Amino acid sequence: MTHPAVAICPVIMAGGGGTRLWPLSRQGHPKQFLGLAGSGRTLLQDSLLRLVGLEGSGTTIAPAVVVTNEDYRFLVRDQLADSGHAQTAVILEPAGRNTAPALALAALQAIEGGGDPVLLVCPADHGVTDIASMQGTLRTAIEEAARGAVVVLGVPASRPETGYGYIRSEANTSGARKVAQFVEKPDLATAQKYVSSGEFHWNSGIFVLKASTWLAALGRFRPDILSACRDSWQARASADGFVRPGKPEFERVPSESIDYAVMERCPGSEFDICMVPLDAGWSDLGAWDAVWQSRPHDAQGNAVEGDVVLHKSRNTMVHATSRLVAVVGLDDVVVVETPDAVLVMNRTASQDVKDVVAGLNKGKRAEPLQPRKVHRPWGWYDSVDAGARFQVKRIMVKPGAQLSLQMHHHRAEHWIVVSGTAEVTCGDKTFLLGENQSTYISMGVKHRLANPGHVPLEIIEVQSGGYLGEDDIVRFDDSYGRR
Repeated sequence: MTHPAVAICPVIMAGGGGTRLWPLSRQGHPKQFLGLAGSGRTLLQDSLLRLVGLEGSGTTIAPAVVVTNEDYRFLVRDQLADSGHAQTAVILEPAGRNTAPALALAALQAIEGGGDPVLLVCPADHGVTDIASMQGTLRTAIEEAARGAVVVLGVPASRPETGYGYIRSEANTSGARKVAQFVEKPDLATAQKYVSSGEFHWNSGIFVLKASTWLAALGRFRPDILSACRDSWQARASADGFVRPGKPEFERVPSESIDYAVMERCPGSEFDICMVPLDAGWSDLGAWDAVWQSRPHDAQGNAVEGDVVLHKSRNTMVHATSRLVAVVGLDDVVVVETPDAVLVMNRTASQDVKDVVAGLNKGKRAEPLQPRKVHRPWGWYDSVDAGARFQVKRIMVKPGAQLSLQMHHHRAEHWIVVSGTAEVTCGDKTFLLGENQSTYISMGVKHRLANPGHVPLEIIEVQSGGYLGEDDIVRFDDSYGRR
């Protein structure tokens, strides 16, 4: 007997902030765009690449759908292109409304061509070490979802964890288990009881179900969310490779998570919901302690990244970004070094980093917002130094890319080419600069920097003036639609 082919569509949720992984994760460059899993790729790229092997044996993989927001659109596009997923549909949420509306938009995108694929719904910021095991688990989940079930992947609860939600299943079998109950994050004593009972798994936040099943369940339990999402989808616009649902309509969508809106209501309802165990080295990488647990350890339990020297230290994690970090005589500590901020804490206090970030935000500090090296659609800039009335930046422009035609009211700029070829527009003149050549841009003059070559262009920019903020940019023309 032959079974009909199953079309699957990966759905990657990539809109979160990741404040507990500060200072590496920032509001403008959160953890899903960082290489935290030790693979040499970002978490977003890993989320897509670990699904590639599922095609075959009666399954086909449709182009993925990534749901993110306007602020991250260029990060997403660049990282998708770098990992060979340039055809991925990117939906930009007009406003933050949690995961249930985000999945509704993805499901509406997935059925656009008239099909009804099985959606593999994965957060973009998780880590998995055993890809083969995960793919085997997903194949079991896909079989269940293809027949109309709602499937959640549950991770064996190996320790009492208060930062995860839990799933209680009815049968202790190796395959799909009927879900009896979802439980929110417990206190420590309750978590210890859950682990001892053997009845509970951690809720991984990975769901597998047909697009039509999700839309039907959302319509059954939260018709207000579905109706508003449909209105926003009908008002969508597509341009520059992005799908933008209607903003006024989406702003009327109630904010709710997938769990609260649907999953917790499915047990005992007409919707068959089951859990498939996922034993594949999963971690949500939600805090530095989780990152330490996911990394390879030396004989003393230490995990390091970058230029690090450890001496008489145990169970410690050190992440060095830009310089040598030496740690002596410390146990159970996390040290994270970046060019503009350093975090030192007891590893057991990982959840408290969000309180530090909240305090920095309250004080209107810049450190929670952007790293020193800021990515742009044309490349990046690194703020090397700053003082009274001056700022120095190192700027990289990708081959064929250009900055906007712009002007500044409060600053002048000196440009020195370090490598590559620069095409400079200054007032009514356009000219080329090579290595070690420089030019001066007067305050109030329209100008543009472009890279006409085939290798990256790097320059040093020295700004001088009374105000040097990024909001002192008047754009006249921009290749990326920015205003």
